[in-house]
Amino acid sequence: MASLKDLRNRIASVKATQKITKAMQMVAAAKLRRAQEAAEAARPYSERMATVLANVTRTISSGSDVPALMGGTGKDAVHLLVVCTAERGLCGGFNSQIARLARDHVRHLLAEGKTVKILCVGKKGFDILRRDFSAMIIDRVDLREVKQIGFANADAIAHKVIALFNEGEFDVCTLFYSQFKSVISQVPTAHQLIPLKTEAVAEEDTGTDGAIYEYEPDAGEILGDLIPRNIAVQIFHALLENAAGEMGAKMSAMDNATRNAGDMIDRLSITYNRQRQAQITKELIEIISGAEAL
Repeated sequence: MASLKDLRNRIASVKATQKITKAMQMVAAAKLRRAQEAAEAARPYSERMATVLANVTRTISSGSDVPALMGGTGKDAVHLLVVCTAERGLCGGFNSQIARLARDHVRHLLAEGKTVKILCVGKKGFDILRRDFSAMIIDRVDLREVKQIGFANADAIAHKVIALFNEGEFDVCTLFYSQFKSVISQVPTAHQLIPLKTEAVAEEDTGTDGAIYEYEPDAGEILGDLIPRNIAVQIFHALLENAAGEMGAKMSAMDNATRNAGDMIDRLSITYNRQRQAQITKELIEIISGAEAL
């Protein structure tokens, strides 16, 4: 059984930890608002970009006019997985959920005989995936020094992905991230970047009212410029969603940690008081017994 001094030290230690988790919760709550606003502001732009691409795609037929980033290589033997996670932990199962989705996708592709390559964006995803797939990780993007995610960060990642495609390093590219729903809900999501898919968007109402447009220069040249930009936009959207999801998950995790620390303090205090009362009772009995012996 621990001594009274050990219990006092333990209570003081847990109280100090509780102060830290409470402070981290408040910091995450302050950052969450800005991150959530940024993620929500990026969604219409990302959706509109997909709509514009769908409209332009309608005007061209499969053939030489189709850019390689849209049509692909015609094969799906080599897959590149861009896995976006957080740079830091203490955010519950946020990072592990994204890594689990990517890991399941890797195993599914390997079972089909495909070759898999992984590009990690974020330290935590890299740490998780390298345990099982270290040989498949071809590169890692470090954003620890970036205080606020900007489009330039996503554009650099997009240029890296496009360069790998132009070098013939892969046939299909899939982006993994966590879509922010609420503080307690972040949904791991997989989105194919290359070759570009526009069928689902083209079937919806694109707001053109059936109008037919002529493009200058031709649609192929427009797509050649828009598709690389769209890849950067989708990666930027994923990074913003991740930033909001990370802060929401961290806020929830630190709130749970603060509550658990409070429960532990209550249990330790009860144990300390009982042990102290038992020790006082024992000393009183010894004093009374000594007095009666005299």
